[in-house]
Amino acid sequence: MKIVIVGGVAAGASAAARARRLSEDAEIVILQSGPDVSFASCGMPYFIGGEISDRDTMAVQTPESLHQRLNLDVRVNAVVESIDVETQTLVVKNASTGQVYSESYDQLVLAVGAAPIKPPIPGIDRPGLFALRNLQDMDDIVEWINKMTATMPASSMHCVVAGAGFVGLEMVEQLHHRGCQVTLVELQPQILAPLDEEMAAILHRDLEAHGVTVIVNDGIKEFTEDPTDPEASILTLGSGRKLPTAHLTILGLGVRPDTAVVKSAGINVTPRGHIIVDDFLHTSAKNVWAAGDAVQVRNAVLGGEEMWAVPLAGPANRQGRIVADNIFLETKKKYKGTYAVAVVRSFQEYAASVGMNEKLLRASKLPYQCVHIHPNSHAGYYPGASQIHLKVLFDKDTGKLYGAQAVGREGVEKRIDVIATAMQAGMLANDLAELELCYAPPVGSAKDPVNYAGMVAQNIMDGLVTQIEWKGLIDKVEQGTENNVVVLDVRGPSEIARDGPIAKGATNIPLNDLRQRMNELPANKDQHIVVTCASGQRAYYAYRILKQNGYTHVDNLGGAFATFHAIHPAPVGA
Repeated sequence: MKIVIVGGVAAGASAAARARRLSEDAEIVILQSGPDVSFASCGMPYFIGGEISDRDTMAVQTPESLHQRLNLDVRVNAVVESIDVETQTLVVKNASTGQVYSESYDQLVLAVGAAPIKPPIPGIDRPGLFALRNLQDMDDIVEWINKMTATMPASSMHCVVAGAGFVGLEMVEQLHHRGCQVTLVELQPQILAPLDEEMAAILHRDLEAHGVTVIVNDGIKEFTEDPTDPEASILTLGSGRKLPTAHLTILGLGVRPDTAVVKSAGINVTPRGHIIVDDFLHTSAKNVWAAGDAVQVRNAVLGGEEMWAVPLAGPANRQGRIVADNIFLETKKKYKGTYAVAVVRSFQEYAASVGMNEKLLRASKLPYQCVHIHPNSHAGYYPGASQIHLKVLFDKDTGKLYGAQAVGREGVEKRIDVIATAMQAGMLANDLAELELCYAPPVGSAKDPVNYAGMVAQNIMDGLVTQIEWKGLIDKVEQGTENNVVVLDVRGPSEIARDGPIAKGATNIPLNDLRQRMNELPANKDQHIVVTCASGQRAYYAYRILKQNGYTHVDNLGGAFATFHAIHPAPVGA
């Protein structure tokens, strides 16, 4: 059997290695359009920033090492120009020599990946503008930075990162690490789209605290030459705002599936160009499989026929392995779908997520409930504990987990991994309360943040508390009548003096005084009261006190002051 694999990075390399382990006799050919295979694409920003210093480590494997270890025929700079699915042949061009030849296959694996989006912005081909897809892009960026800093101190070099996704945030951090001035520009209203806006706001504020200029809700309109430096650019935004002279611009404007040749072959793709595969990762063409960033897969969170495309290294590697299994093994394996589990570091903060966010749930017209909590990463009495901001989305009637997000300095990815595993096991939101997890004071708490989130979800599902989210409070206060809602803040006066009030005219009764001072609340026990505190726990206690004293219309503010202040720093109604 002859297997030809188009693409030799995550999915392609994984498929090739698994195929060889399953068959010593198969002829396995990898066609890679660039000069490198199986390279550490996720590590490229860290080499640019200097955290990874050894260039050789970025090439995880070479054509020679793959041939020696796995007897693979690896051809770099091999560009597939066409695919004939009837004759099962490819037309391949050697980009180095210009030679064009035909290559036959018995089984074809398409691991073509995704390419950076390059919109038709005037001046986008100017010098000093780079996308980051491969090691050559990485080397070009490093060379450019070295060139610029040979004539100016790094602190005088202004870098613009266009696009605030995962790679964009990593590049911001690493350019800052090199001592450069950095501006981040994002067309959407928030950074890091997988997070909901109040969670992304925590990272936004942290970036600004590190001296990064963050611009959202504004895109780049054009690049023009700086009159005093032909290698520098003036960036004009859609709003008309002009940025300071940019000596380097990183274009992180998203990716698109690199599937033009696949579509030309008549293989079915989506309107956005992602390859359509079945549960076994087989395409619409006989003996043609696909895996990695270019495929559309089942949305494992929603199940059914819901599909999505998630360009992440973990799913790509697993898909490549499954393709090889389905080529060789009698028992075929289904790819169960992708949960979109991801994490990124931004300076000292980490942000991680799994599954659906509120934007996706609203688009799917699914009812959902949020839990926001702000526990410590480990036992508070043990030195070094830091706050984790954790959000869980679920169906309050069924308990189905839709997703989770977390931001913090320590233990963030652990909690999201636990919730991701629970989702894959079919567990419900209230089941999180019962999970038995590792505990020792340096690494956790007896009631882990995941347990804590499950307990809050449990209370909501059991009808022990109702919540209003931060947007709902803003609407109530700013769009309602003056007596529409009473905001009861049960923080201590010193906390409010230090951190600020949450709303104009809020009533402040510390939790420990509430039973003795209930006469300060409206006599009308049907009055709508929203209870808040610093992070939510005291507000829940106050909620239970009020409900058991006859107040009928009480809501707990989800996430309390910590969540509200992240997205709305000024007191509401002020």
